Amino acid sequence: MDKLLEINNLHARIGEKEILRGIDLSIGKGEIHAVMGPNGAGKSTLSAVLTGKPDYEVTEGSVTFLGRDLLAMAPEERSWAGLFLSFQYPVEIPGVTITAFMKAALAAQRKARGEEPLSSGEFLKRMKEKMAFVKMNPDFAKREVNVGFSGGEKKRNEIFQMAMLEPVLSILDETDSGLDVDALRIVADGVNALHTPEKAAIVITHYQKLLEYVRPDVVHVLKAGRIVATGGPALADEIEAHGFDRF
Repeated sequence: MDKLLEINNLHARIGEKEILRGIDLSIGKGEIHAVMGPNGAGKSTLSAVLTGKPDYEVTEGSVTFLGRDLLAMAPEERSWAGLFLSFQYPVEIPGVTITAFMKAALAAQRKARGEEPLSSGEFLKRMKEKMAFVKMNPDFAKREVNVGFSGGEKKRNEIFQMAMLEPVLSILDETDSGLDVDALRIVADGVNALHTPEKAAIVITHYQKLLEYVRPDVVHVLKAGRIVATGGPALADEIEAHGFDRF
């Protein structure tokens, strides 16, 4: 199966407000897709619908992930199947260490897939390897999730979570918002390092800057709830030069 995600005529609303007005999108193995658009275009709504945020109601259309009806799956089932969301503003979880958080997440994923749980030794070895892979200070394993973290540290922690869970499809929802260049590189280096021919990513962003570091295969322009243009990496450069008004 070369196609990981198929979105057909997707309509969604929150309350009485329709936000997505017929999205069509197909993502194959190994592809990185950028979704760009102005504020209010529906970019974050798209990521919310794909990951199962309950505030949003799908009124029409279908989404297939790895051959399964994604919209019929609970949010946790989507995660266990290999979907990962990097938040625009990662939440703090006081009282829960990164080690405890990742151990619970990985155990739930493996149980859902019918896999044996990792032993404590195997888990700690994997955690150590992945922390080194994303250049994360090992002392962070003892810290509470995102509590007191800088913007860059929160992003590095998300890339670490991605490395631990090894998702098939990663969605980065405006993860570059408010980041300086160093933090942008943390995100980009992690995404690039974890990318394989079997995995894919959706990078949702306002700006072209992140796409200088994570070069997409396909760029989509989302405006007023619809994809109004699709092209190669040069489309992002065109948006940088001329803005979204021309679409």
